[in-house]
Amino acid sequence: MQLLSPQHWKAYRLIDSGNFEKLEKFGDFTLSRPEPQAVWDKSLPQNEWEKMASAFFRKEKNNPEKGQWELKKGMPERWFMDYKHTQLNLTFKLALSSFKHVGIFPEQATNWDFIYEKTKQFAQPQPRVLNLFAYTGGASLAAKSAGADVVHVDSVKQVVSWSRENMEASKLDNIRWVVEDALKYVKREVKRGSIYQGLILDPPAYGRGPDGEKWVLEENINELLKLCSQLLDKKNYFFIINLYSLGFSALIVDNLINGIFGKVANPEWGELYLEDQFHKKLPLGVFYRFSSH
Repeated sequence: MQLLSPQHWKAYRLIDSGNFEKLEKFGDFTLSRPEPQAVWDKSLPQNEWEKMASAFFRKEKNNPEKGQWELKKGMPERWFMDYKHTQLNLTFKLALSSFKHVGIFPEQATNWDFIYEKTKQFAQPQPRVLNLFAYTGGASLAAKSAGADVVHVDSVKQVVSWSRENMEASKLDNIRWVVEDALKYVKREVKRGSIYQGLILDPPAYGRGPDGEKWVLEENINELLKLCSQLLDKKNYFFIINLYSLGFSALIVDNLINGIFGKVANPEWGELYLEDQFHKKLPLGVFYRFSSH
């Protein structure tokens, strides 16, 4: 079991965490927003947070999942930031959403590096990569940058439009966009006999498809992984899954992968985290990945 944290961010930094909040720098702007796993104390005093942050997320009393951003003067509601490592050069549009998200999960940079490197190593030109629950497309952009033929699937049309903006900002093109329920799409791809060299899954704990399809991680993940095992190339492949559900152990994913895929080559699994400048490690989900090379 591994603990992985991105090493190559220049535009992002986790400054401090604690008291169920995190203080983060995204490009030119610093944000304060809720973080349910930061159960420890902050290292900096509150007045330092107030001084450093350009925007604060204030939760609604009746719905802790939603809220509003309080902006200081000069803080835009949308801006751009870059991620650069070796030949990987991505640009993301960030925006302040009512669900506290900003359009990027910085801990995923370690997976973008993995996707880029594994895609580059395929002998065949334009290996096919399927990104499910693809959100704003960081993983799609990494695969496309390495020369893959990418299919990007998400159930929310506005999020897919956001991904397209990220593609254009990153000077990439020709990603195939699919607005659909991921499980429904995968079932259809299995019937078609489709094969992919790369599979990327980033399922939420709960979700809804565009036609009201219900997704519950614990109920649906076993079926989805069984279907994915039929889509993955048997000789040349990489596979990666991230899970953010609180309390969903990496051991559960290990059992699922071993039971469905059997003995896989080059397995890596464990937790993703970000470390603040006071060396507190903030856990941000579990991952499992493997590849033929």
